[in-house]
Amino acid sequence: MKWSFKLGTFAGIGVYMHWTFLILIGWIFFAHLGQGKDAGQAALGVLFILALFLCVVLHEFGHALTARRYGVKTRDITMLPIGGVARLERIPEKPMQEFWVAIAGPAVNVVIAVILLGVLVLLNNLNQLLQVEFLKGHFLARLMWVNMFLVAFNLLPAFPMDGGRVLRALLATRLGRRRATAIAANVGQAMAIIFGIVGFLYNPMLIFIAIFVFLGAQAEAGMVEMQSALSDLRVSDAMMTRFRTLSTEDSLDAAIQELLAGSQQDFPVITNGQIVGILRRKDLVKALSEGRRGAPVGDVMTHECEAVDASTKLTAALEAMRGRECASTPVLSEGRLVGLLTLENVSELVMVNTALERGTGQSPA
Repeated sequence: MKWSFKLGTFAGIGVYMHWTFLILIGWIFFAHLGQGKDAGQAALGVLFILALFLCVVLHEFGHALTARRYGVKTRDITMLPIGGVARLERIPEKPMQEFWVAIAGPAVNVVIAVILLGVLVLLNNLNQLLQVEFLKGHFLARLMWVNMFLVAFNLLPAFPMDGGRVLRALLATRLGRRRATAIAANVGQAMAIIFGIVGFLYNPMLIFIAIFVFLGAQAEAGMVEMQSALSDLRVSDAMMTRFRTLSTEDSLDAAIQELLAGSQQDFPVITNGQIVGILRRKDLVKALSEGRRGAPVGDVMTHECEAVDASTKLTAALEAMRGRECASTPVLSEGRLVGLLTLENVSELVMVNTALERGTGQSPA
């Protein structure tokens, strides 16, 4: 995620903090000072937020490590002021796998709360449990209650939050993934509207959460609709067959001319008749901004966007492209370059098929 800095790598997963999280830390510090507390007490308040940050990171690792059991990798975990985000390469399609991945995060917070309760019992501080507020009270008691709040809040059926994913998974066991997603998304957007209203009246932070939930539900519902529409198609059904290629010896000047001459944005790169990489528009623009206009294409192309076979299932190819963050990928048939698969072309295919379905009442596939 942009504007984030890396804190480290744990269990093979990079953990990042968005710069806006620093604003939250500063706000907590000055909020304590505004309550008449000294700098030491304000620093303790910041320490509490950092402890909460650790709990949220562990929550996200609950999702990530459970997903790993089902063969799903996690690209990274990023901390934001409104919570953490674990970017899984994909969501498990089997309903009960998604259920366990979704429930694993809140389960971690339950375990943390139970451990903190046990510590309070050992310290004979149970009387502190009911004597807490947001900015004051026993450190461990506050942390325990916040973890319980995280459990309750995350299990609200506000898709795509954890509770919404649990709802989708349970519905999918009976209704199928497409219908379950539509229902969960509608419930999530209704919850987002409620969050927004409450946010305007009491807590502005809920407004940001409402926006995240509303747009997230909309985006994921659209993605599942697309996956369903493409489920029976192959790469050959969606690839571009009219495209231009470049050679490794071509200069970036030649690439610029090809870019401006048509609508193609990424160019397969060949040498001796074999595909060796792809020149992406973003890599071309970056090289030009660095003053490398005369550099050969071979020095700028990427090897990350591996070619796919024309007979590959379209959904599998798209999943691989998203995992590598590639907007285009070359298509081969019997080792020969026959097409270019682009996310833009796939979107146009979905749009055309949807229009045809509405016009004829049946799928064009």
